[in-house]
Parts: sequence; structure tokens; C-alpha cells
Amino acid sequence: MKPRKWTAEEKLEIVLEGLKEKKPITEICREHPISQTLYYRWRDKFLEGGKRALVNGALDENAHKAEIERLQKIIGKQAIQIEILKKPRSYSGKGRGGEED
Repeated sequence: MKPRKWTAEEKLEIVLEGLKEKKPITEICREHPISQTLYYRWRDKFLEGGKRALVNGALDENAHKAEIERLQKIIGKQAIQIEILKKPRSYSGKGRGGEED
């Protein structure tokens, strides 16, 4: 028999059930035919992901703010360039330095 594929949502639901409920893990694993080893593997991955989010959260936020500022500067420069390019140029037929060709 082929092992069942669990979606991320199902795994999360089972892991949270184990973390929130007062039921023993053995009972939860029996209700959702999975091994305790599999449950603990999912739980550990979930907790590690949560830990990374807590540790790196402030760093990610600062990086995002810096990236936003960088992109806003680029947008500002491009807006100025666009306005300059929109202005009509006067061509007098003179070459460089104002001399006739």
C-alpha cells in the first residue's frame, strides 16, 4: 500500500492538535493514522520554522525597509529622467558650441 500524502494544512492541523490538546500523542497519531516518529518530525520542522521566524523577523524587516528605500530612490531618479525626456528640445541647426555646420 502506497503511503498517504499529507498536505501542509493537514500536517499543521495535526501538529497544532498535539501542541494544544491535552490528549497523548499516541492517541492523536492513532486518530490520524501516522507514526509518532512522523508526528515528531513534523512538529520539529514546525517549531524550527517558527524559531527562524522569531530570530530573523527583525533582520528581515530591516532588510525590507532598506530595499524599499533603495527602490524609492531609483523611482525618484527615473521620474526626473522621464520629465527631462518629455521636455521639447529646440534644434537650431547649429552644431556644437553654437557654430553653424
